[in-house]
Amino acid sequence: MEPRAAQLRRREGLGGEKEDRPSREGEPHFGNTECPGGVAGNNETYRGPDLLQWTRHMQAVKTQLLEQAQGQLTELLDQAMCEAIQAYLPQDRPVPSIPPDSLCKTREPSLGKRKVFINRKSLLDELMEVQHFRTIYHMFVAGLCVFIVSTLAIDFIDEGRLMLEFDLLIFSFGQLPLALVTWVPMFLSTLLLPYQALRLWARPQSRAAWTLGVGLGCMLLAGHTAVLSILPIHVAVEYQLPPASRCVLVFEQVRLLMKSYSFLRETVPGTLRARGGEGIRAPSFSSYLYFLFCPTLIYRETYPRTPNVRWNYVAKNFAQALGCVLYACFILGRLCVPVFANMSREPFSTRALVLSIMHATLPGIFMLLLIFFAFLHCWLNAFAEMLRFGDRMFYRDWWNSTSFSNYYRTWNVVVHDWLYSYVYQDGLWLLGGQARGAAMLGVFLVSAVVHEYIFCFVLGFFYPVMLLLFLFIGGPLNFMMHDRRTGPAWNVLMWTMLFLGQGIQVSLYCQEWYAQRHCPLPQTTFWGLVTPRSWSCHT
Repeated sequence: MEPRAAQLRRREGLGGEKEDRPSREGEPHFGNTECPGGVAGNNETYRGPDLLQWTRHMQAVKTQLLEQAQGQLTELLDQAMCEAIQAYLPQDRPVPSIPPDSLCKTREPSLGKRKVFINRKSLLDELMEVQHFRTIYHMFVAGLCVFIVSTLAIDFIDEGRLMLEFDLLIFSFGQLPLALVTWVPMFLSTLLLPYQALRLWARPQSRAAWTLGVGLGCMLLAGHTAVLSILPIHVAVEYQLPPASRCVLVFEQVRLLMKSYSFLRETVPGTLRARGGEGIRAPSFSSYLYFLFCPTLIYRETYPRTPNVRWNYVAKNFAQALGCVLYACFILGRLCVPVFANMSREPFSTRALVLSIMHATLPGIFMLLLIFFAFLHCWLNAFAEMLRFGDRMFYRDWWNSTSFSNYYRTWNVVVHDWLYSYVYQDGLWLLGGQARGAAMLGVFLVSAVVHEYIFCFVLGFFYPVMLLLFLFIGGPLNFMMHDRRTGPAWNVLMWTMLFLGQGIQVSLYCQEWYAQRHCPLPQTTFWGLVTPRSWSCHT
């Protein structure tokens, strides 16, 4: 008899010949097709966008399933380890300083999922592969061209010659070299001091020497916090930096503080356990240096990386970010400055205030979209590409949100991950997992205070519009417009609230900006600094 292995090989060869033979005339041929059920003829031209969208949808579903499976598996393994340790310790000599149930509590809180980094593209990069979405992008580019042409036409009519002025842009980025020089000690303090403090805590020494190292490490962290907290404020106030230069300082100040906290939060527990004999090595300096530049606020020893750098993609994103800055200057110069420049010199009326808010809704929503596209897409993707950072999910489809809770989660995923990991999860863990409302309120409070601080730093005055909108409007809307609101009417309502919110911010901040210049204080007092000038600056 013929051996069984030879029979199997002969059958596989016959099957391969049957699959590889050319189809006869009139027979359908399914070889080398990507998906079954393909349609020939004219329908093939309509299959491309649908097939692409279906592929992207399945990839997103796969990613969500992997994240959920990994989070559940991690929680099960942590629970099994805790139960195993609790069952083992009574059989042997117990450790008096560490109770058995506290071993589970010293680990990462298992009340929520842990951030998982995987290789994936930004959502807009995927959508731009579809012609319909590229057309929307072309419409915004055409709008910028119209702004430029209208500016040239108005200047030609008024001045008799073609001239394209960039006074607002030049003013906003004035003294930028000073801001960049100030950034150097801020970055060096973040690069050296937290890592050196961690090394002092991780060094194997006697108890007295280790206690001294802990004290020195805390002093280094105090110096690092003082440098980041005081230096940018001093430079901005002393040299009267304009808004865009202040943006550079305050964004780097907040970013470096959040990154240093994440680094210590992720590494200090493992370092202390390593001193107890668990054998967890300290993180490398190169991984910390990479973390300070990569576009994420969650520290990991390693991240998924792309195989190479597409420098044309980097140049394209930087060019688009610059185009958004020019676009924003045109919007402010054409739609905001003429309306609000002299508003503080006119008598106050409720009608004028309401009309100014309605007028500011369109430039406000344009500014929101430009900030999103310039920073969350172009800027972060450019740095991710240069550093070969694989996980490009810096935002989700926030424009499809039907609730404010989903909008807050998807608008800025980079900041949301930090708030979720270190404010919400840690707060929930400290409260015993019983006060989710309090933990969520803590997230809103931290976010509102930081946003208001950024606006106060950039504009140079205190006007708590953002703070009030976050706490007294955004907070209640987060609980009222929850994820169970899924109809299209809720998406319309969310966009309506965004339009009104942006109009309120642009109108009130622009009025206060010009009131600060038209009505300076005769003498500097605390109440004069914290009282909005636009309330009394009307002639």
